[in-house]
Amino acid sequence: MAAEYRVVVAEDEELLLHSLVKKIEQTNLGFTVIGTAQTGEQAYQLIKENTPDLLITDIRMPVMNGMELIAKLHQRFPGLRVIIISGFSDFSYAQEAIRHQVFEYLLKPIDNEELYQTLFHVKTGLVLEQQSYETLFQGNFECSTPEQLAAVLHEYIVNHFTDNINLNLIANSLNYSPGYLTKVFLQEYNCSPSKFIISLRIQKAQFLLHTTDLSIRQIGEAVGYPEQGYFSRIFKKQTGSSPYEYREENV
Repeated sequence: MAAEYRVVVAEDEELLLHSLVKKIEQTNLGFTVIGTAQTGEQAYQLIKENTPDLLITDIRMPVMNGMELIAKLHQRFPGLRVIIISGFSDFSYAQEAIRHQVFEYLLKPIDNEELYQTLFHVKTGLVLEQQSYETLFQGNFECSTPEQLAAVLHEYIVNHFTDNINLNLIANSLNYSPGYLTKVFLQEYNCSPSKFIISLRIQKAQFLLHTTDLSIRQIGEAVGYPEQGYFSRIFKKQTGSSPYEYREENV
């Protein structure tokens, strides 16, 4: 069975939104639009609830614009591909988009062939990444119990928690839905896979802060958070102290 890749589309102009959804589906590349949004905040909530493979978002939207949205998503959902669309040919947007590892920047009106080629390249990357997961998980495709399935994912996360882990592609590789994979992991370990990853990263960061002279930035990079500001925020949220404060308190 061919894999389906899940897409959230964010565009504040309703007619353009419906047109873009139709164009995506007409490419027949295996992309399924699982949700649409007309504000950045709506898109953010959809992504938190559904963990898609791809976000296609306009830049100019109310409540939270496209650049604010991708900045907020950049570290929380590292496997998420992002395509930005805009009616404004502004190079400053393109520069910021590149900083947040946006896959492509398309100008309105969206050309059908350009959209097709962009989605084809996104799919190629997802297929290659999934193939690497399938190689890693070979022999675990028919886990006989939910407990065994959860254990397979648990072992992988423990050994790769500093990497960009794409739970959607792991689920595809094991022939399960992302929702089911999360459910069995939660039942077995009383924690979602994403929270488990964060927990392991923060534990390693605490160890490095206590035992090494590495800078805060270097430690963030070592545990999977290359942006120091985001690393500091998530560290403080988890521990109650900033990385600097934690180091000072544990000298």
